[in-house]
Formats: sequence, C-alpha cells, structure tokens
Amino acid sequence: MKKIQLEILGLSSSQSQTGSFALVLGERDGNRRLPIIIGMFEAQSIAIQIEKINPNRPLTHDLFKTFAEQMSVNITEILISDLKEGVFYSKIMCTDGEKEFELDARPSDAIAIGLRFGVPIYTVESVLSEAGIILSDLEEEEDESEEMAVKSTSSSTSSTKEPLNQTSVDDLNKMLSEALEKEDYERAAKIRDELNKRN
Repeated sequence: MKKIQLEILGLSSSQSQTGSFALVLGERDGNRRLPIIIGMFEAQSIAIQIEKINPNRPLTHDLFKTFAEQMSVNITEILISDLKEGVFYSKIMCTDGEKEFELDARPSDAIAIGLRFGVPIYTVESVLSEAGIILSDLEEEEDESEEMAVKSTSSSTSSTKEPLNQTSVDDLNKMLSEALEKEDYERAAKIRDELNKRN
C-alpha cells in the first residue's frame, strides 16, 4: 500500500454545513486537495496547534498527548485510510518502543493529535482518487471564498471598538489574556499576530 503524504493547507468555515469547518489537506508532491468537513471543537483544537497558542487549561487532544507520553507511547504517523459512504476513516499509528499498534479515530481527532506530536499525515491513493479535488477545480471556489473572507473580516473588525493596529502593547497583552480566558482562540491569534508585528 503506497502512502501519499499530505499537508494542511487551510481551515475555513464550511459554506455547506452551519457550525462545521472545512479542513483542506494538500498532496505534498502533487496538485490534489482533500477537503474534510470537521466539527467546531476539532477545528478549534487544530487551529490552536497551528497558531502555537497555549490554552490556560489542556484541551482533550493535549490531554491525550500527556497521557500517551506518561505511558511511554509515541505517535509515528496519521493515516487517512478509507472512505466509505462519504465518511473518512483514519488511524493513529503508535509504538511503545517494542511493538507497533494502531488506533481507529476520526480524521479530525487524528490530525489534531498528530499536530501535537509533529508527525506526518498520510492517505492512500484510493481515498485521494475518490475524494480528492484537482487544483484547477478549486481556483474558482478559492476566488469566491477569498471575497467572502474579506467581507467577514471587514464586518468583524467594524464591530470591535478600536482596530488592533491602533491599540497599545499593554492593552493588547490584556486583550490577549482575556481572549485566552474566554477560550476565544481565533481572536487570541489575531492579537498575537499584531503583537508579533510590533516586536
């Protein structure tokens, strides 16, 4: 079974299912994309890890990582192994140093855990040929989603009292703490990015 390595290309609100997100994976050495619809909590967990945000309390996937490390179990890779009736299946490949074993998982959970261990994400040709989208098919959709992103960004910034780029560093740090306490990680990432621009 030949494995194809994937990388995370993006995470955005799903236009087809309210409250869901589209996680777009891309073929590392090709032009096919694999979009997977995932839940809000898994999307948040993936986004937190991508953005390198440290929540005040461990999320479920952080807890899994701590537990695995305490039990001397290491994750070696994530494999999106199958697609049946529109449902993706994946495996978390593990080792305790002596034997290798696999855990069945939803792709969203597997990827959130894989990111925390810094391991590669793979799929197989049968999954990519059935559910993959060739890049040229996506270009029109990307243009539309960029327009939507610009509209949503402008509406969200207009609701804030003061733009982040006009806020003092002290206030930004307070806002960052508040956002983390409220577990508003999307806002925390924006504030962190603004702070990074100033340093």
